[in-house]
Amino acid sequence: MATQLYSYKSTQGMHGNSALAIVIGLIVAVIFFAVSYYATLSILAGAALFIIVLLIYLAISVKVLQEWKRAPILTLGKYKGTYGPGLFFIIPLIQSMPYKFDLRTFSTVFSAEKTLTQDNVGVDVEAIMFTRIENPEFTALQVNDVDQSVSLAAQTALRDVIGKVNLSQMIVGRNEIATNVKELIDQRVTPWGVNVISVEIRDVKIPDELQDAMAKVAIASRERDARVILAESEKLAATNMVAAAQTYNSNVYAMQLRALNMLYEIGISGKNHLIFIPTESRGLGIPTPIGVLGIDKLVGLGDTGNIDSKANNSKKQAQSKQDTTAMDSNKVSQKQSQSDVQQSQNKKQKPKPTGFESAAPTTSTKPDDEANNDNDSFEV
Repeated sequence: MATQLYSYKSTQGMHGNSALAIVIGLIVAVIFFAVSYYATLSILAGAALFIIVLLIYLAISVKVLQEWKRAPILTLGKYKGTYGPGLFFIIPLIQSMPYKFDLRTFSTVFSAEKTLTQDNVGVDVEAIMFTRIENPEFTALQVNDVDQSVSLAAQTALRDVIGKVNLSQMIVGRNEIATNVKELIDQRVTPWGVNVISVEIRDVKIPDELQDAMAKVAIASRERDARVILAESEKLAATNMVAAAQTYNSNVYAMQLRALNMLYEIGISGKNHLIFIPTESRGLGIPTPIGVLGIDKLVGLGDTGNIDSKANNSKKQAQSKQDTTAMDSNKVSQKQSQSDVQQSQNKKQKPKPTGFESAAPTTSTKPDDEANNDNDSFEV
């Protein structure tokens, strides 16, 4: 069962007032019938006047209200109650129904123009409010024009809240501002029997110059973030590229797999391409990209697929050169040692000098050949 949000006189009281109004109407019609009969001495004329008076009375006194409407009833200017919905009767000239209330939810658009915020910035704020009358009796007795009064109360509440916040809070915290405005409006309109369901900020307009300045600040902030992100991306890309280069350098087949992947990406592009790939002569090796060995090495080696065998051959050739050099150095050292030994032996086998020879002068510095020639001449 839905909770009843309004208060009014009971249906029995409404029906009792309607019965009283009908009885009074009948009495008035009978009086007119009697006056007409005594004046004309005709029952037909009296009956006709009776019916006419009764119909006029009922037309004036009968009231019908829809399910969502209520109406205050005044008896000789005194509040009697709030009637409705349905059919009921009032006593003409004694009771009156000055206006009706609609208990449905209504939306009210209100705004605050050129209102200064806490940081002295003039803004135009437009908001919408949803209200509903919960107590028609309070509304009938406490406020004259409920719609206008609620709208003015909402405008003043919005101005009060705007003056207590900064511009940044106005732009970012719209929900918080709407909540504060709703609470302030509730305090003002609750005695009027009105309930504020919700308040929503529709638009906040700021001066054009301030909009341009804020846009420049936002653009500068975005550019700063973009440059920082780009620098971090470049750093990460450089790190990954160095790691990839190390991987390619340590394992040549990694570069070959990368080349095959590049060929696959080129092949799925949907276009016809002619690609020359150097391969082994046997036709069984993995294609070796030109960037691995270089075009000059590819031309010199011929067999571009067997990279490990070429490297081994080069190592063997270098080793053989080192061995040959070592052998040559050993031979030279052996020859030098042999010549030293022969010279020492020649010195030992030289004849001792005689007495005659010892008397001869020994200060000659001629070479051995000249000395031999002198000896030969002396003997002759």
